[in-house]
Formats: sequence, C-alpha cells, structure tokens
Amino acid sequence: MRKHIVAGNWKMNNGLIQTETLISELKQQTKTSDAEVMIAPSFTNLWHAFQSTRQDPIEVVAQNMHFADNGAYTGEVSAGMLKSIGIKTVILGHSERRAYFNETDESLARKVDQALEHEMRVIFCFGEELFNRKAGNHEDIVERQIKNALFHLDADAFKHIVLAYEPVWAIGTGETATPDQAQDMHAFIRQTLEAKYGKDVANDMTILYGGSVKPANAKEIFSKPDVDGGLIGGASLKAEDFFAIVNAF
Repeated sequence: MRKHIVAGNWKMNNGLIQTETLISELKQQTKTSDAEVMIAPSFTNLWHAFQSTRQDPIEVVAQNMHFADNGAYTGEVSAGMLKSIGIKTVILGHSERRAYFNETDESLARKVDQALEHEMRVIFCFGEELFNRKAGNHEDIVERQIKNALFHLDADAFKHIVLAYEPVWAIGTGETATPDQAQDMHAFIRQTLEAKYGKDVANDMTILYGGSVKPANAKEIFSKPDVDGGLIGGASLKAEDFFAIVNAF
C-alpha cells in the first residue's frame, strides 16, 4: 500500500551537538499530515539519534551501507551493524554516491540484496544528469537504473522498497523539476514497474521526489497523483522548513 513519506537526508552535516539540537527542534514541531517522517544523520550519530527518537514518530535511517556481511572493508558499515543499533531502513544509490564513490547499478544490486536479506527497508535512488534531460533520453536512463539494480527481485521484495527519483541537475542547485516534470517521470516509473510486475506492485509502490524540495514548492509537487513524498536534502537541516514540507500533504 502506498504511503506518504518525507525523509531528510542530512548528508555529511552535523556533529553530535548539532544533531542533538536539530532533533530537539524536530520534536517541538507539530505534524498535521499522515506522512511517515524519517531522518538520516551521519553514521557517527545514528545510535544517538535512534535513542533520542525512540518515543517519537521519527524513524532514523542510514545514508548508505556495504554489500558484504563483514570482512576487510576498512571504513565501511554493514547491514548487520545497522540492525544492531536499531536501524531498519537504508538509503541506497544516491546520486552523490554514484558520482563521487563510483557506485554502479551492479554494486547497488548487491547492496539491495544484502539489505533485504537483513529484512531492512530500502529507499532506492536514481535519476538522470542534465545532459540526459537535454538529450531527451532521461526516461531511458531511469529505466536502465531501475532494471539493472532491481529487476532481478521477485514481486514480493518490492513491499520493502521505496523508490526515490532525483534528477541530478536539481540536487543542491536550487533548480527543481517542475511539478509536471516530476509527475511525468513518476508515472513513467510506475508504468515501468507495471510492465514487469503488474498493476498491484506498481500501484502500491511509494515513489519519492528528491531535488531542491522546499516549503514553497512542496505542496504543489506533492499534489501530483504519482508523487508520494520527498527525499529532502538542505531543507531537512532546518526543523521548521522540514516540517513545513512534512505537512505539505
């Protein structure tokens, strides 16, 4: 069943004190929508954030994880490690991971498998570059990213996956896909799922939009029939702005 979700990706921001302060400010906000609320602090602050929100309707999620259970992977974090501190959802495939850390569709498929094996929920990200959009092959790029990383799964696995479309040209740039552009791509994504897995999987899939969502534009974007929420970057670092987006439904 489709859900409204607003997830805040804090990226490489906020030390412990800033994390404590922001979580405290988030707790003071009033939620008026039915959206699930998620925050993704840095690895070093996940345990503290989890402990701080255990009694609150805020889920703490991870920004990334490795595809192996354990081993000689210096600096990496496994699904089992995340589960051991209460983390049950992980963001995978963010465009910054693809661009700066050379993550591929193939390596992401392994990460997805690992997360699902550990009974974690996955927020799977994908999206096109500006040159793809200008060339008119943006749908081809998105279709390939989804198929290469996810279409080896059976239909039941998609109950544990949330999709997040993020046009790379609109992340942290101040540029935003128009609500109609977001809707068109989300509808295409749903059609792509339907062609492989049928209407039930497609209709039940929660698809988020990520790319410079702000309080000023969230309501119009979220009003589109195939947009089920947002993966929020910069605006998630300000409690009032973040909850203005959460309450935009």
